[in-house]
Amino acid sequence: MYQFTPTFSAGVEFNPLADDVRPIANWLALEETESTPGLIFGTSSDRIGTPNGQAYYGTFSKDLECWTGLPIAPYVGALFGTFDDEVIAIGGLRIAWTDQLSTTNLWDGRNLHYTINYALGSTHLLGLVIANLDHDYSLGVSYSIRF
Repeated sequence: MYQFTPTFSAGVEFNPLADDVRPIANWLALEETESTPGLIFGTSSDRIGTPNGQAYYGTFSKDLECWTGLPIAPYVGALFGTFDDEVIAIGGLRIAWTDQLSTTNLWDGRNLHYTINYALGSTHLLGLVIANLDHDYSLGVSYSIRF
């Protein structure tokens, strides 16, 4: 992904197991404020476990630490997936355990997935993905470099 502007990023997503290449993009349409959630629109490959398809989504997200004293940030939204050709509800919860360590629970409309991310300095991120496909769990790793 490339950050074209402070509110828009786009790139290419490659899924080697499905031999699938798709566009990926995120647009921050409304920035979060102290009292209102942010609004993000985006596109990526369809849900985890689908062999193909594109997803188009919109989500509202809000960091609730200033209201609750807890380092939590939920999101909720809707996704249109071309694999199933339907709109489904999505959501999740990010918890920032420390400045370096965070977890996210992600509901994709069918299954609940989990990620654990650890920041290695300001530019590298190492992650563990626990994907749930109808009660069958798979592990994966992710590595990101921000530049």
